[in-house]
Amino acid sequence: MKQAFENPSGDVFFLEEKQMEEGLQASRRSDRLRIILPLHREQDAEVQRLINFLQPGTYIRPHMHPMPHATESIVVLRGKIRFFTFNDSGSPQTDRIISFAPFPGITDIEPGIWHSFLVLEKDTVLFECKKGPYDADTDKVFASWAPAEGSLEAAEWLSKKGKYP
Repeated sequence: MKQAFENPSGDVFFLEEKQMEEGLQASRRSDRLRIILPLHREQDAEVQRLINFLQPGTYIRPHMHPMPHATESIVVLRGKIRFFTFNDSGSPQTDRIISFAPFPGITDIEPGIWHSFLVLEKDTVLFECKKGPYDADTDKVFASWAPAEGSLEAAEWLSKKGKYP
């Protein structure tokens, strides 16, 4: 199953209700319980802008962005997440609920910070922005102390009801 929609074309993009519904439906059907709608026109864009459609139960493996330019901003457009940062050995340093209400929650993460989040509400939607261009080999490093996506251990990790070890 696809992990992302095609990049849009044209000089201006508007997120319409139809695209929101298509994204939410695709995330509900996805094995990963999430899907990305890129907003940047080219994959190698200098600024990567993404809409993430997410469902509870999706596993975002703790990771960090190692490149010195790799700040990441997340805005909750709909729903609620539980956001974590970790030290190098995997102990939680930050544990915070971020939601759309009473105002859109914003998180900005500096490079080299281990982080992850749990999706707490059905049909959660995030806007993410980070410096590109995207390179799968250098974009992120996954935490060795966290289970791999799709593993039995990842399911056990999620079953702890939002309590990271």
